[in-house]
Amino acid sequence: MTFDERVNGGITKEVLRGQSVYTRMYLPLYDLSVFWGTTPLFWRCSPRTLRDWYTRNVGARHLEVGVGSGYFPSRCSFPVSTPEITLLDLNQNCLDYTATRLARHRPQRVRANVLEPFPLPAGAFDSVCMNFLLHCVPGDLREKGVAFRHAATVVRPGGVVFGSTVLSSGVPVSAPTRAMLKVLNWRGIFHNDRDDLQDLRDQLATHFADHEVVVEGCVAMFRAWTAEDSGDAPGASPR
Repeated sequence: MTFDERVNGGITKEVLRGQSVYTRMYLPLYDLSVFWGTTPLFWRCSPRTLRDWYTRNVGARHLEVGVGSGYFPSRCSFPVSTPEITLLDLNQNCLDYTATRLARHRPQRVRANVLEPFPLPAGAFDSVCMNFLLHCVPGDLREKGVAFRHAATVVRPGGVVFGSTVLSSGVPVSAPTRAMLKVLNWRGIFHNDRDDLQDLRDQLATHFADHEVVVEGCVAMFRAWTAEDSGDAPGASPR
């Protein structure tokens, strides 16, 4: 598949501010800072748990939404030797860095805003990942849950949308965690001060036929399936 690189409309200052931290100078430090720093120390979730979750759900035709540094797709085991990977992000630095990291898979790049419909064909993917994305998107989960609707549109019938997000309520939040969340929200890097576990469940139930949420620390790992026409969903674990 070949897709045009373009930016959708509806981009607010808050959206731009949230992704501006991902500079060319920062991205080489992202893995150390996030997955070996804040994630185990403050979010109290193991990077290995997140990697295993990724491997259990990723499909052969895969869309990565909010690509960051490409840490998980570069380390996971795909169900086929030659997966078809598409990267979607608003930040061109992230797209370029991750595409280089995954060069062996020749990924396609799409620059777009997750709050707007994805400029991709309907039903094109076996799996869509939204990993550590939603807590960076402005609004509460009832507002930014629209990203689930857009993801559900481009995944095939029976396909899986999965990922993880840091929550601020409905999950165990220690005093150090609360302090770090306050700093990140104040800086505009995070927008999750109103993100609640029940709201996440409600949004998944609204946009998908079935879903599952697993919590470790204050990280919610989720996966959700669109309605199947027939048969099972490759790339998704049995429900």
